[in-house]
Amino acid sequence: MRDCLARKDDVSASTPIIAVTEANLPQRLAELGEAATNWCDVNGFSGKASLHQLVPGSNGKGAVVLYGVVESGLPNPFALGSLVKSLPPGAYHLAEGFPDPEQAALGFALSAYRFERYIDPSDKKRYLAVGDDVDLDRIGIILDGVQLARDLINTPANDLGPEELAAAIADVFAAHGGSGEVIVGEDLLEENFPMVHAVGRASSRAPRLADYSWGSESDPKVTLVGKGVIFDTGGLNLKPGSSMALMKKDMGGSANVLGLASMIMAAKLPVRLRVIVPCVENSVAGNAFRPGDILSSRKGLSVEIGNTDAEGRLVLGDALTLADEENPDFLIDMATLTGAARVALGPDLPPFYTHDEELAEDIAVMAEAATDPLWRMPLWQPYMKYLDSKVADINHINTSGAGYAGSITAALFLSRFVENTQNWAHFDIFGWTPAEKPGKPSGGEAQGIRCLFDLISERYSEKK
Repeated sequence: MRDCLARKDDVSASTPIIAVTEANLPQRLAELGEAATNWCDVNGFSGKASLHQLVPGSNGKGAVVLYGVVESGLPNPFALGSLVKSLPPGAYHLAEGFPDPEQAALGFALSAYRFERYIDPSDKKRYLAVGDDVDLDRIGIILDGVQLARDLINTPANDLGPEELAAAIADVFAAHGGSGEVIVGEDLLEENFPMVHAVGRASSRAPRLADYSWGSESDPKVTLVGKGVIFDTGGLNLKPGSSMALMKKDMGGSANVLGLASMIMAAKLPVRLRVIVPCVENSVAGNAFRPGDILSSRKGLSVEIGNTDAEGRLVLGDALTLADEENPDFLIDMATLTGAARVALGPDLPPFYTHDEELAEDIAVMAEAATDPLWRMPLWQPYMKYLDSKVADINHINTSGAGYAGSITAALFLSRFVENTQNWAHFDIFGWTPAEKPGKPSGGEAQGIRCLFDLISERYSEKK
């Protein structure tokens, strides 16, 4: 995605994109000449928002692209991304009428993403040349993080198992001078990660937990935890085929935290970054964990299993306990955790949960500014009773609430494993775009990480 943007001075020739409205289109066309007016009349172009018209050059004038906007600018900040597929291959640049060229350029680049690992790459590219009012370095950092997350989610489980996911984490940290360890197989029991082991033990590909760090120990501690379930069959509570179709994306939480981590490290933010990812496959075998089993946890809580298809919160429980032992300044976990979140808010608006009112407000403000939508949901304590168990400290799913409040009760379960950290936020993301829209090609998606990068950049722009 990064390579679809360039400095205007580095491009020999580019076609201007001119913003027009329905009201000022006649004036713009008068400036361009009679041929341009006739061309738009023939093609029925009225300047309506989100529509465009390529006007060929004539009388010594070069071609231009007219793009319909509203009076205040683009109909949405990423609307320009709609041009990535519709314009002829070549180089373009923003002319007048775009109040926020940086957001427009970001939307164009985000739309340019294609997952081409298994097909011949297309050489029919569209490029956008930008001026000095666009911070290409920062946009490039964001684009690289988003691309990393999307690529990982789009990679099928036959090529991205627990080992490969852990290796991807190691590679990103090694590229920035970070280091860490991976705990594999039976060693998970020795190191006290019993729930990670239980969820992943039925797969022929051994479960593991990746734990990597970067930055100075004296800087504020920012810890990211991601759900790394590379494929979720549902376990013994086997999913039907229709529900299994997208389960390669069940490691979307880990992909997103790794994309965010790459942004933080590339920007050299003054934080001590830590990323913890349990990498497992929830499979079916004779040694799979069962409904009714009672698991021990790193926290010391006994956990009754209500349904083996709610495995993500189990591996996150052990990982969050490890993170919380260090009492970081800021703890984030991201997971493709519940279908209930999609029922409540749909695929494009992930919920987040936190006890911290100031943090919640900051996230909401940053999400709107970054066009990276998020919506706060409540950690409603009265629903904790839905997780009661008669035989263990807690049940990991809602067994007494008739199926109500699935995303909330999942977040409440996770909150039992975060005791020391005050600034904790849980994000129940979808990690997928079902239908293409500007800035969001269909397929694996980075959700929330552009907002969180801005938030962390602002909070820790100076060493504390």
